[in-house]
Amino acid sequence: MTGDSPVGDLLELDVGAVAHGGHCVARHEGRVVFVRHTLPGERVRAVVTDGTATSRFLRADAVEVLRASPDRVEPRCPYARPGRCGGCDWQHASLSAQRGLKAAVVAEQLRRLAGIDRPVEVEQVPGDAEGLGWRTRVRFTVDAEGRPGLRRHRSHAVVPLSACPLCHPLVRADEVLGRHWPGVGSVEVAVSTTSQERIVVVDGEPQGRARVTERVAGRDYRVTGASFWQVHPGAAEVLVAAVREGLAPHPGETVLDLYAGVGLFAGTLGDVVGPTGRVDAVEASASACRDARRSLHDLPWVRLHELPVERFLAAAGPTSCDLVVLDPPRAGAGRSVVEAVAALRPRAVAYVACDPASLARDLATFAAGGLALAGLRAFDVFPLTHHVECVAILRPASSRESTSEIS
Repeated sequence: MTGDSPVGDLLELDVGAVAHGGHCVARHEGRVVFVRHTLPGERVRAVVTDGTATSRFLRADAVEVLRASPDRVEPRCPYARPGRCGGCDWQHASLSAQRGLKAAVVAEQLRRLAGIDRPVEVEQVPGDAEGLGWRTRVRFTVDAEGRPGLRRHRSHAVVPLSACPLCHPLVRADEVLGRHWPGVGSVEVAVSTTSQERIVVVDGEPQGRARVTERVAGRDYRVTGASFWQVHPGAAEVLVAAVREGLAPHPGETVLDLYAGVGLFAGTLGDVVGPTGRVDAVEASASACRDARRSLHDLPWVRLHELPVERFLAAAGPTSCDLVVLDPPRAGAGRSVVEAVAALRPRAVAYVACDPASLARDLATFAAGGLALAGLRAFDVFPLTHHVECVAILRPASSRESTSEIS
């Protein structure tokens, strides 16, 4: 390496295993190098993008492939190149290879952080076009010239876009990407594939329509621009099915739905437990709670609690329940929430996770509290990126109930 900083140096690297975050691991002169735009088994030339002369590891982008993996394909997006848009990680890998890489990452995180050694399969989800056209919600950053775009990887620099093949056609329409937005900082777009409705939010202010309708498992949900909803058209349906199948709820049971959002899981579980049961849905977002109240008004046994999950469990929560479903943010539920849930002694817990590392850490805490992993499914609801969604089912470690309903 030349000079005081390795940034800009060109390295010739033999690429090893995939790592969490959309890159693979290589080594150079005793140091780990996390390399993007490459695949395991390849030999590449890569330019160093981050690190110092004394850093324990470096980051780099592969700029020339000397020995290609058989899984390598030509990226289908002109912006998916080193130094350009940071929205995709695996444009250069076949879809089956991507799912294999994601499965390897989930398995490695479970093994390393939770001591769980099990095979993982990442399932394809209906609703995209060979990995494209699935993103129904996106926030574009607008540059100084009024052009909407996405940021480069690990950078604040905006790459202006005239198209984005990952986005649903209603998101990438000319009224959004085909125009300039002078004086604007961000443009958020959300569309419903159920109703074909679209929300456009400019610097936090809706432009016209403020909500869309989504239909899942026979129930309609109102979703405003500020409320969370899964971005892949098929995600909500497969996640609801996995949670319901894994928990196997019965009429009359009590359910705790944590990080309930607009009531997606509360709605389907409330339909099953019926008026002799009860669902307590906990959500801190005021807009999401308003949406949930509107969507679940026909289920009076579903009770909404508008406050942070930690506060609910510490001060106002139940002392027992039959079932728990939790869908925390990327950082995970955390020790205090997991320990509080375990203390309720539910017969089953469904944990919906968008980050395998956070999931693994929380599974380790659950295990210490007597709840063991009984089943795991992983879904490819973010094709061409490194992200993956998991549904983990936990039961009391001493339980001899069958776990065959979720593999």
